[in-house]
Amino acid sequence: MSEPDIILVDDDEDIRLSLSQTLELAGHDVLAFARADRAIERIGPDFGGVVVSDIKMPGMDGLQFLDAILDIDMAIPVVMITGHGDIPLAVEALGKGAFDFIEKPFAKDRLTSTIERGIDHRRMTLELRDLRETTTVDSPLDSLILGNSAPIAELRRKVATIAESTIDVLIVGATGTGKEHVARAIHHMSGQGREGPFVTVNLTALPESQIEIELFGYVAGAFPGAARSRIGRLEHGRGGTIFLDEIGSVPLSLQAKLLRVIEDRAIVPLGASDPVPLEARFVASSRSPLEPLVAAGEFRDDLLYRINPVTIHLPALADRPEDLPRLFQRFVTDAARRFKKPEPAITPERLIELGHRTWAGNMRELRNAAELFVLGLESEMPIETAAGQTLPERMDRIERGIIAATLAAQNGSLKATYEVLGLSRKTLYDKMQKHGLRREEFSS
Repeated sequence: MSEPDIILVDDDEDIRLSLSQTLELAGHDVLAFARADRAIERIGPDFGGVVVSDIKMPGMDGLQFLDAILDIDMAIPVVMITGHGDIPLAVEALGKGAFDFIEKPFAKDRLTSTIERGIDHRRMTLELRDLRETTTVDSPLDSLILGNSAPIAELRRKVATIAESTIDVLIVGATGTGKEHVARAIHHMSGQGREGPFVTVNLTALPESQIEIELFGYVAGAFPGAARSRIGRLEHGRGGTIFLDEIGSVPLSLQAKLLRVIEDRAIVPLGASDPVPLEARFVASSRSPLEPLVAAGEFRDDLLYRINPVTIHLPALADRPEDLPRLFQRFVTDAARRFKKPEPAITPERLIELGHRTWAGNMRELRNAAELFVLGLESEMPIETAAGQTLPERMDRIERGIIAATLAAQNGSLKATYEVLGLSRKTLYDKMQKHGLRREEFSS
């Protein structure tokens, strides 16, 4: 028997039956009672739904019922139904901790929208509790590759497998998706991680006129003014892992020399005659696929083939919305520790708001948002404009995020998901197919 997502209490049988029918037609699982003292027996701290109750009832009235519910869990959403003359009682209920109240007569849409807000609030509340109890890091792999979604679990599996070899890797992912973190994970899980250095070479930050000197170094007397030898950045990675960040930005004139370095695992500093062995693994990254650059004649095809015997594609944050709450909690905790600030409480409403943003900057943008939150500068958070997207595109993104988050919260249970979302079974199936969501990706 599935747990109800709404517990309804009203001593008027006609109203009770009418409300039950309305809510069930909206896709909810309703458990109705005529007496509050009977309903309280079905409410525990793990109850994941909303309580809807009349205020004036014989025996235990609505305010007493509210007190009893809040004694069980202060965060259970309770929606009070009141007549026109009972507004002062409804206000008192809000002061005690009721989620909202609805005055009779009310439109069906008003009732269902209030309940949907309450269900979202309750789901996020329970998820936050789970995060506070389970947010721990047990291994370098978990600390570098954050998240519990199916794409991240598959990414960890692939990284662990790749790290066992010495094969070179190309990581492709949008800005802020964590390419360097994945490179570091490969390094730490490998033999190089136990013995050798991890060296990042940010190729976009090197001026074209100096890039060869910076990469390969030089010996004394190699050119006028070279009074002493200088070790290049590649040589600093001897015996370890060399991360070539944004390899697509390397000038075409230098790509042949870089290809030789990767093939020979050795460099020849400017002015030197003997090669310096590197015995290093190369991990390269790119914000976008390199094949279009090859087609345009801006990137050598042989260099592409050499650096990508294995290619890892990183998912955008918008494609794994189920990870948002846990990631935000983690970044808030880290920021509070770093800034030596008290860790602010994260509300369900904040998590719901985060789920409506598109996160074009991915993990980096989310981390920045967490830092602003800790510093009390949340009013300075950028407002999501979704420039370039049509309204249907924006709505599709939001819909996909809500369905994915609900599937994750329900551990992949389709029945629980379509009940929580107020959809029919067929409608949920159709929407999952439309958005490319599979149940297996959300079940543990």
